[in-house]
Amino acid sequence: MRVFVAGGSGAIGEPLTAELLKKGHSVVGMTRNEAGARILEGQGAEAVIVDAFGAVAVETALRRSKAEVVIDELTSLPKDPTDMPKYAAGDRELRIEGGGNLFRAAIACGVRRYLQQSSAFFLKAAEGRLADESSLMDVNASPGIAASAGTYTELEARLFSSAAIEGVALRYGFFYGPKTWYHPGEAAANMVMQQQSPVVGRGEGVSSFVHVNDAAIATVASLAAEAGVYNLVDDDPLPQAVWLPAFARFVGAPVPPHLSEAEVKAIAGDDAVYYGTKLSGASNVNAKRLLGWKPRRLEWL
Repeated sequence: MRVFVAGGSGAIGEPLTAELLKKGHSVVGMTRNEAGARILEGQGAEAVIVDAFGAVAVETALRRSKAEVVIDELTSLPKDPTDMPKYAAGDRELRIEGGGNLFRAAIACGVRRYLQQSSAFFLKAAEGRLADESSLMDVNASPGIAASAGTYTELEARLFSSAAIEGVALRYGFFYGPKTWYHPGEAAANMVMQQQSPVVGRGEGVSSFVHVNDAAIATVASLAAEAGVYNLVDDDPLPQAVWLPAFARFVGAPVPPHLSEAEVKAIAGDDAVYYGTKLSGASNVNAKRLLGWKPRRLEWL
């Protein structure tokens, strides 16, 4: 199958390209610069340097690729999660406007299927339950999280807005593994080392993670699976009070401090409190059944 990957040199794009090539697919990777092109070409993919905000250039590149499937992994994220407020507007613009150009080009070029990066960690589930594919994004959360939830809601609405193309929404959990925040020596690990990541209150917010290589495997499996929504998360949704100390041990960090919700709100704001106390974990039952997918156990357990 001929596959066009937008964001092909990113944290998920690189292992995704490797998995596609391993499975015998032809890959055209869209990237924004020469460095990204070198990564793609080094893997054996074809690279095209295109600005996602240039609608004509996007459509031209996609038409020339003769792709049957488009995978939209467009993001603009910082190397350090504490910088996310500075990047949020640009990340949204890229996903909504740049991704919109890509989606419209896919329809214009007769692409059969469109895979859209989405999120499994801003879903709202009933108390004590895991979010499934019918769960909605928590657009009434704290301000920054509500904004991100709104963006993902828009992305999924766009994805399923046209009968001319098959839509697959990939609701990834928090990525860990090489070139992600949650990898030894990277930003989240360094924050824990410096005791900048406290357990908030009772630490009841549940996080769902997924190794970036497992996410790539599931994404490739979804090329031929039933269209729709998939939660791509591992088998270990855990409250912050459990996973954060375990992660600290994994990276050789001190035990994380415990702070009250009021203390964290004063230091880091409402979003940090939400992450620690209100996140809903996600269920992967659907993805495992329909994709034949077996994610690894969370590595720091």
